[in-house]
Amino acid sequence: MKRAATPRKPAPAAARERLASFIASRGLKATRQRDLIVDTFFSQTGHLSVDELVEKAKQRDPSIGAATVYRTMKILADAGLASARHFEGGQTRYEAALDRHHHDHLICTSCGNIAEFENERIEELQDRVAEEHGFTVTHHKLELYGLCAECKQRQSTPNRQR
Repeated sequence: MKRAATPRKPAPAAARERLASFIASRGLKATRQRDLIVDTFFSQTGHLSVDELVEKAKQRDPSIGAATVYRTMKILADAGLASARHFEGGQTRYEAALDRHHHDHLICTSCGNIAEFENERIEELQDRVAEEHGFTVTHHKLELYGLCAECKQRQSTPNRQR
């Protein structure tokens, strides 16, 4: 059964609450800029690079710098609230991890679009292959690279003069 995973937006309030506990337990301080970055991140869906997040955060507060965003995203990842994904091409992208379950990714090599999906048959097959090899899977990621429908259509349509 093939299902598209719909990225859900976790409630920024729940993320802030969990982050506050994490920060307090590490002796870090809460800051207005960090709260703004957290709110900005959790108000988005999909997979954001730090550069994209800096741009969105600067729309709310022009004084926010890239270093603050990098540090905040590291804290979010350490707290289990964000997952750092290292897709082909080398740029780290972050996705919300709060209350998310496992999913896999389709990545367009032309436009960079990332679509999430879930497929029970793929999961079952991976488990069976691991079992046949006496292997215990602790975690995995599946990334499929190619062309999305729009880019495939664009490439197959001859260029027309205007």
